[in-house]
Amino acid sequence: MLTTVIQGSPAMRWADVFLSPSPTALPGSGTLQQMANGIAGWGLILALVAVVFGAVAWALGSHSQNMHHAVTGRRTVLVAGGAALLIGAAPILINFFFHAGTGLH
Repeated sequence: MLTTVIQGSPAMRWADVFLSPSPTALPGSGTLQQMANGIAGWGLILALVAVVFGAVAWALGSHSQNMHHAVTGRRTVLVAGGAALLIGAAPILINFFFHAGTGLH
């Protein structure tokens, strides 16, 4: 038989959970942070390579009047720039949404 719990009752207090993130709470947290930093570094290097290849394709496509290569190169440059922007903004975005979530009641 199911019983209903009335909002504000003492039984409801036992159901509350709390979250206090701590990067040092588990063993290996430093290694995990180093891995995240390394993956972000690799992502930025790959974005740089993509920008260079895209710029070359864009320039060659424009110079040779090949619109397909010019558009593909331009798209590559823009996507790589967006990827670099997201990699750089990732910690800020995650912290923003976490703090916005903690303010909800």
